[in-house]
Amino acid sequence: MSEPATILIVEDEAKIASLLRDYLEKVGGYQTHWVDRGDEAVQAFEEVSPQLVLLDLMLPGMDGLEVCKAIRMKSEVPVIMVTALVEEIDRLLGLELGADDYICKPFSPREVVARVKAVLRRADTSGQNNSLSDLQIDQEQRIASINKRQLKLSPVEFALLGHLAAQPGRVFSRDQLMSSIYSDYRIVSDRTVDTHVKNLRRKLADAKPGVELIESVYGVGYRFAT
Repeated sequence: MSEPATILIVEDEAKIASLLRDYLEKVGGYQTHWVDRGDEAVQAFEEVSPQLVLLDLMLPGMDGLEVCKAIRMKSEVPVIMVTALVEEIDRLLGLELGADDYICKPFSPREVVARVKAVLRRADTSGQNNSLSDLQIDQEQRIASINKRQLKLSPVEFALLGHLAAQPGRVFSRDQLMSSIYSDYRIVSDRTVDTHVKNLRRKLADAKPGVELIESVYGVGYRFAT
């Protein structure tokens, strides 16, 4: 039997952190580790090696945005941002920061457990290798490569690439892509998906110059080239 996933909780409010730990451990069956300062989070991340980080936006010592950036420089472990600032969500999910999902305050603890499960499932999807032309996608190892050159993708980028490449030639609307990537996409704008696609295209182009693997379909969305 495999060990339960470890969730690193970075939250400065002790009551909220205690509630999260209680639900994640008793309802979700996860192990948890808690720190209450942003400037302690990166060290804790290195020491604990969690499978997911639940990261508050407003923190003493270092804010959640800086913590997320620091983690992304070291790892592609999924990060779920917790915020009361709805206007920050596009920025949080933008590839410039690399957050994988968000939770808005106030929240239901059961919703948090559901989000954590969904993101971990997305980050650890098992299945057959999917190869198309020079692109190889290993869902089990979560590795994508072109001509044996491994691509450095965030979990959201990997999920987006896998979703598009699984059905080459099929056009997906932005809403369809958002619903496949985020558990609740109602307040994520089209611009968020466009940002993800832009950055994913750049990484694909760096590995295979001159070939556009993800095509835009004007007024509709995107498709993977056949």
